[in-house]
Amino acid sequence: MLDVLKNDATAEVVYREMLAHPQEGVAELVRRLELTEQEVRAALDTLAELALVRYSLEDPQSYHVVEPHLAAEIMLAKERAELAAQEQRVQEVQAAALQLKSEFTQESPKDEVHRLTGVDSVRDYLAALHDKVQDELLTFAPGGAQTEANLRSSRPIADALLARGVRMRTVYLDSVRNDPPTVAHADWLAERGGHIRTVPSLPNRLIICDKKIAVVAVDSDDTSAGAVALRTAGVVSSLYALFENVWQAAQPMRESVQSSDEQGLSPQQLEALRLLSLGHTDDYVAARLGVSGRTARRIATTLMGHLGARSRFQAGLHAAARGLIRP
Repeated sequence: MLDVLKNDATAEVVYREMLAHPQEGVAELVRRLELTEQEVRAALDTLAELALVRYSLEDPQSYHVVEPHLAAEIMLAKERAELAAQEQRVQEVQAAALQLKSEFTQESPKDEVHRLTGVDSVRDYLAALHDKVQDELLTFAPGGAQTEANLRSSRPIADALLARGVRMRTVYLDSVRNDPPTVAHADWLAERGGHIRTVPSLPNRLIICDKKIAVVAVDSDDTSAGAVALRTAGVVSSLYALFENVWQAAQPMRESVQSSDEQGLSPQQLEALRLLSLGHTDDYVAARLGVSGRTARRIATTLMGHLGARSRFQAGLHAAARGLIRP
């Protein structure tokens, strides 16, 4: 029981001395323990707060030491009362939170389009969405490799969903295959039943929940701009069909990406060639492929050399002539 005094050695010494000599007063405690009167009285105040001593009923000027077993019962009763009060406060806070949620997040069936402004709003909505998902969660994850901190923070949610039997399918960019933390995260998901595939590029960030709700980024190049949550059945069905088409063409994460044409160009190189032929800049190509600007320039240079072209425009003409891209 004296563990409660482990941070106050003086109070413990005074309590033990009073148990050994219950008739002694403050003066005797000062003399016997070689402490100052201020130290003894401070210790007595601490002991009184813990119900280990109290003023004597016979002499209000003196103290009465409480036997350890009685003091323990008193302390336990106080702890139980405090725990009950704390539990009551927790229930009150939960009730207030549910009330606020019902007032500010209630959506009527007509609210088929819900605008989410800012990163915090999107995260809060997705957190609530993860609690509601029952069968399947589909995700387009453009942007390339994520930070290790972001990957770690996403694991508890993914683990909880998979443990509930939710089917998770995620499409990343081919470029993440060169990022060890992302590959390790994909293996971690696969071990728990998640399914990961990759493609050269993705149209936008997308999350589909149970074929009922779709969350789409407002700006594919700037996720901080927010998102739109869609409940319109026709729109969600179209986005679901888009996901299925991309999924069928995607490469399973644990399989190596094979060249997609007889000339030995990878799907990523073909996608870069298509984007460059449309007049997009290296920075745009880098963003779509999830690679650095330097890597995008290196891919462009390699393609020009492969096609024997002196310019990107000429590379596009040669690629169209060979049937690598549509003219």
